[in-house]
Amino acid sequence: MKMVGYSNEEILRGILKNNSLILRYIYKTYFHKIFSFVTNNKGNSEEANDVFQEAIIVIYRKLKEDNLAIANCSFDTYLFSVCRLLWLKQLQIKREDIVKIEDLDIYSEKLIDDDLSDLIKKNERYKLFQDHFQKLGKDCQKILQLFFKKAPIKQITEIMGYASDSYTKKRKHQCKEYLVKSIKQDNEYKKLINYDS
Repeated sequence: MKMVGYSNEEILRGILKNNSLILRYIYKTYFHKIFSFVTNNKGNSEEANDVFQEAIIVIYRKLKEDNLAIANCSFDTYLFSVCRLLWLKQLQIKREDIVKIEDLDIYSEKLIDDDLSDLIKKNERYKLFQDHFQKLGKDCQKILQLFFKKAPIKQITEIMGYASDSYTKKRKHQCKEYLVKSIKQDNEYKKLINYDS
């Protein structure tokens, strides 16, 4: 069975709408290049898969922000450029030698702008936050979710079934402190801080 080809616009629209057919097409068509690049540059298949998935997430977020224009290149080139940047960042965090990296000829330096680099940093921070947030007790997760949604303390007290607003504030503070402490003790956090400075 011959695979159908898609235009840049169709692919981007498919990513934005989480179209499984388009996502499968992207994986079948482009993953092998990313796999080769990562595994030829001190990576393994799991890392190649992670980089590929993270690149799709980065592209999705740029599309959601209405901040992605790839009129000057193919989707293939843009995807590879994002994956390359993500992998270089991983190698830098791991303190590997990035000078001898083997490129496929489709990388374009012009495609990587500061917004994309910032988005990748935000993505890594968000992933770290999510990992630690999921480790919190359900009680703490619920309180912090309500707090992040800017729910009033009175409403949080009612939803959680607490006796007083002051206990809710105390509990929210404890949960937040525990989350921050947990993140700061993570080696990934330390690597991100060192990389950003």
